[in-house]
Amino acid sequence: MYQIRQNQVFEWSVRVTGGPADPFRSLTVWADVTAPDGRQLRIPAFWSGQDLWRIRYATGQTGVHAFATACSDGQASLSGCCSGLLNVMPYEGDNPLYRNGAIGPSANRRYLQHADGTPFFWLADTWWMGLSTRLPWPAGFQQLTADRLKKGFNVVQIVAGLYPDMEPFDPRGANEAGFPWTRDWQCINPDYFDAADLKIAWLVDQGIIPCIVGSWGYLKDYAGLDTIRRHWDNLIARWSAYPVVWCLAGEAIMPFYNNPDILSGRITRKQYADEARQAWTGMMRHVRNHDPFGRLVTIHPTANGHEQIDDESLLDLDMLQTGHSAYLSLAPTVRKVRAAVARARHPVINSEVCYEGICASSGADIQRYTFWSCVLAGCCGHTYGANGIWQLNSADEPYGPSPHGASWGDASW
Repeated sequence: MYQIRQNQVFEWSVRVTGGPADPFRSLTVWADVTAPDGRQLRIPAFWSGQDLWRIRYATGQTGVHAFATACSDGQASLSGCCSGLLNVMPYEGDNPLYRNGAIGPSANRRYLQHADGTPFFWLADTWWMGLSTRLPWPAGFQQLTADRLKKGFNVVQIVAGLYPDMEPFDPRGANEAGFPWTRDWQCINPDYFDAADLKIAWLVDQGIIPCIVGSWGYLKDYAGLDTIRRHWDNLIARWSAYPVVWCLAGEAIMPFYNNPDILSGRITRKQYADEARQAWTGMMRHVRNHDPFGRLVTIHPTANGHEQIDDESLLDLDMLQTGHSAYLSLAPTVRKVRAAVARARHPVINSEVCYEGICASSGADIQRYTFWSCVLAGCCGHTYGANGIWQLNSADEPYGPSPHGASWGDASW
């Protein structure tokens, strides 16, 4: 019998031999877990290379949980930790994510709370490219984490390898193990995600929630929807046992800067947005149906999150993006936030506004104004951002020009 603590992740692995030659695309492995109250969960495994699969589980329910691992290929054989018992004991530390559980919307859908009902005030920072080597592990990542903890941050918005403001396989998007996918989009790179694991686990252990953005929205045009679905299946299997927040896509319905179909006039921007909205609605439904832990789901918008999908009942949190034009964005920000809160359908977060230092503007006065105006208007927290941090500029390696040809600024993180 294995001993674990409430809400902390327990991992076991199995080897699957005699199965298909392409296990990532052709094989499904899972564990059926039975809780002390009789509730059953099917936990997906993630492919870890060659014949190795790993399963992660966490629960707030104490007592003895039983698990049994299986796979979709009846001809394959499983070896390793295929079944067993987990004795889940009370957590006795002070990490709020382990003590109080993951977060979700309150019953009145106006604010956020932990699983045990403890209120949660969202204070996030945007480290979009934080899983790349632009924020080196361990020194740089741990330094920035410690700084944010000291300042009261409890969420980090971070992209799972398919980044904004660059084309796929741009060298700036690699981590220590390369890129998250092979260049033909046929297979994930498990080593990439193993390196990313260290950062995700570190955030959680420090009491910071990773708000994981699956990809920037336009990446579906390069990879295809089937690949994005497989990408999400991998993320769910690998990280859903952690107290994460899922953000389906960044700027979900915005095309890439040089989208050839729009530049040639084959489709209009409205047609592109309508098609993207339909695609992301289906993807959000897929994520909800396949996450056994039911983590909070949201989407990062071009303006309003509830406008990025066709069925907003799928949302748990309405994210906004209200501008980056310093003083010129202040009045529109107040109007947009008030309008979103007045709808009274979801908790509201301004998830991107007036990054500090962007285009040499938006100083500390702008940051204070946007924070207080959003919170006092009824948001359930706020997301801060700085240009040097979202790009992870360093003094000797600034991000440089974006695909549109200009630079947002080169201040170091």
